Amino acid sequence: MEELKLKFSDLIEPFCNYLSAERNLSGNTVKSYKIDLLQFLSFLSDKKDINSIDKVDHITIREFLSFLQEKGCEKRTIARKISCLRSFFRFLKRMDIISSNPMLKVKSPKMGRKLPTFLYTETMENILILPENHLLGIRDKAILEILYATGMRVGELVGLNEGDIDLENKQVLVMGKGAVERILPLGNYSVEALKNYYENVRPIFIKRAKNEDAKNAVFLSQKGTRLTSRGVRYIVEKYVTKESLRLKVSPHTFRHSFATHLLEQGADLRTVQELLGHVNLSTTQIYTHIDKKRLKETYKKFHPRA
Repeated sequence: MEELKLKFSDLIEPFCNYLSAERNLSGNTVKSYKIDLLQFLSFLSDKKDINSIDKVDHITIREFLSFLQEKGCEKRTIARKISCLRSFFRFLKRMDIISSNPMLKVKSPKMGRKLPTFLYTETMENILILPENHLLGIRDKAILEILYATGMRVGELVGLNEGDIDLENKQVLVMGKGAVERILPLGNYSVEALKNYYENVRPIFIKRAKNEDAKNAVFLSQKGTRLTSRGVRYIVEKYVTKESLRLKVSPHTFRHSFATHLLEQGADLRTVQELLGHVNLSTTQIYTHIDKKRLKETYKKFHPRA
């Protein structure tokens, strides 16, 4: 057990550094990969009594996947762990730490596409008018408006700095996944909400900031710290609760709603792909399935012979 821990600790940290430095993966993704590898380590130690990375073959990995299934892990979770192991063993092979890659003989489970949750336009409008006209309400209004106006990820939102927003030209510069920048247009409602926040709230919160990072941030907490992803999720949940929605709504739901509403109004798929910052068009195509599903529901509801 101790020898295996030592071996893996020696391998995991360089792998995580590689993911951060060369593949530009987010801190949360790297953390998830590390947790997955430590779980694999625990399986090898406790269930298989394997004390060397060279003894791990495709059969061992398949047994690990069966172990995960027996524990009740969902296909999506298992697929993520397979992706982690693929990257890990590819890295080991590249560094000549192993002579052959056991993951080449391991197949990923077939995934059924889960349609993302989105809000209808009327529901979205109801949420956007909920923030009240006080310090936190004005800030929250700006956050909700920019999430819906741009479809940006919550991590992109909290990473915004003062120079990223151009109110005069109604656009915002976003740093997406893989450190890829994209410029997103801002609508009139989001521009007005941001102007109100910049003029009446942000200067007050800036005075409470204790470091340069916070002073540079677009969105701050009332304590003067850069707002976190968790903080934005709390804000969204607060207004969803006020609207008495039974759906589980997150900042990502705003992103899904943004894409769905654009396609419903006739936007082409390539444009939506660019706005969302998707590398592959296939990732964006999930929203066409939502649109088709909604059409079928409407047909069944209103056609006399449906």
